[in-house]
Amino acid sequence: MNPIERPSAKRLSAEWLAGEDSESRERAAELLKAGECVVLPTETVYGLAADARNPQAVAKIFAAKGRPADHPLIVHLAEPQQMTDWCSDIPDIAWLLAEVFWPGPLTLLLKKRPEVPAEVTGGLETLCVRVPEHPVFLDVLKRCKSGLAAPSANPYKSLSPTTAEQVMQTLGTRVAAVVDGGRCDEGIESTILDLTDITRGLRILRAGPVSQTDIERATGLALLQTEEHQIAVPGNVKAHYQPSTPLRLVNADELSSLAETDSGSLFLVWSPQAVAASVGLPAVRVMPDAPARYAYELYHTLYMADMEGYRELCVECPPQTERWQAVNDRLRRAASR
Repeated sequence: MNPIERPSAKRLSAEWLAGEDSESRERAAELLKAGECVVLPTETVYGLAADARNPQAVAKIFAAKGRPADHPLIVHLAEPQQMTDWCSDIPDIAWLLAEVFWPGPLTLLLKKRPEVPAEVTGGLETLCVRVPEHPVFLDVLKRCKSGLAAPSANPYKSLSPTTAEQVMQTLGTRVAAVVDGGRCDEGIESTILDLTDITRGLRILRAGPVSQTDIERATGLALLQTEEHQIAVPGNVKAHYQPSTPLRLVNADELSSLAETDSGSLFLVWSPQAVAASVGLPAVRVMPDAPARYAYELYHTLYMADMEGYRELCVECPPQTERWQAVNDRLRRAASR
């Protein structure tokens, strides 16, 4: 694989394009077909997109993010039938999952076709694919008539953005354009499901909005428990999705003692016990007590906390249950320094 070339000079600023405008979406597609990087909204987080058939364009993704070249990317497709253009040995269960969950926040790990550029897969023989649900991204995909590689539109290991404004703050001088499609509906990255060897069972490699229970109900199969694994997929590093402000996970019963000693911290709480115990703390935000709503607010809240300049973020541990798996996954990575 060729080494990633860093940009020789910064752009003045990315073009700001309105997602609801057809001419803006056409402009985004033109830039992508010309080999540029364009940030697009998805239902999960904003994605840094490039033509997945163009190795030079894909290399710009890694340069803009500062991402290691051996980290694979997700290829976004306009419709499930395009899986055959990118993947080989596609099992029947992949088509079932696509019928149930696409368009939507489920990514499938499959074996790649030989002609898929190595820059997209990190040199691996596997490929992550999904059909996004956001209408702006889908429209641009159809105009491009190609798959788009699109990791989250943030510097490597930083918080994934859920608004176009956040993208402009971090990557605004490193990309050709940012398409504003409003705030993302899910707020965290897609679930990644391993289908490369279904004889050994199905495994979630990255928790996300589509839960283990959702997949088991759709397939009638029990998933393998994969809390930790060594398979290279997007987001598979211990320290990831991190705010600039140090983040610490705390239990509700620690809050009373912290109220007397801690200053300059923001406390994120969700349980009635913690809300009651947080009386007297200088800065408190009450998070939703439902996992989907918590996920929606998570990155947005952490980003706003960064802007407000707190010394530390103290986050009450969510429940350690399957429904909260994706939120717990992101918080563990955010707290790993």
